[in-house]
Amino acid sequence: MNKRLTAAQLILVITILVASQSLAAKEKGYPAIPLLSTETTIVGESIAYPTTGQAKVTAAIVTLAPGEKTILHKHGVPLFAYILDGELSVDYGNDGIRIYKQGDAFMEAMSVSHFGENNTSQPVRILAVYMGAEGSENVIKMTQ
Repeated sequence: MNKRLTAAQLILVITILVASQSLAAKEKGYPAIPLLSTETTIVGESIAYPTTGQAKVTAAIVTLAPGEKTILHKHGVPLFAYILDGELSVDYGNDGIRIYKQGDAFMEAMSVSHFGENNTSQPVRILAVYMGAEGSENVIKMTQ
């Protein structure tokens, strides 16, 4: 087993422990409230980290204006998403359409092609945290 995969597993274990103990921790002065604890993506895929390359986490704010949509894409790495503002509709093809609203947290689909669309009159802002490795693709453009 390589060191990067071991580190990813350790991070997952720590995250689960922190989330499971957050209420007790809050009472002891640590103000953590869990957003998400899962082993699968939003469409039921097992979360799988890249097995080669130096671990690399990238965080970004994705903003879609009213009526704007993303390209059709997949993800080469696990992606934690948190809706900061607005509402996002994501079309997963055969896996259906899901609507995410402010405060929703999820692990995005990796192997299922999808696109997001803002069908409202307000901007949508998403915190996107890609948990990958040097050389892996966070977003992979699909051609239908």
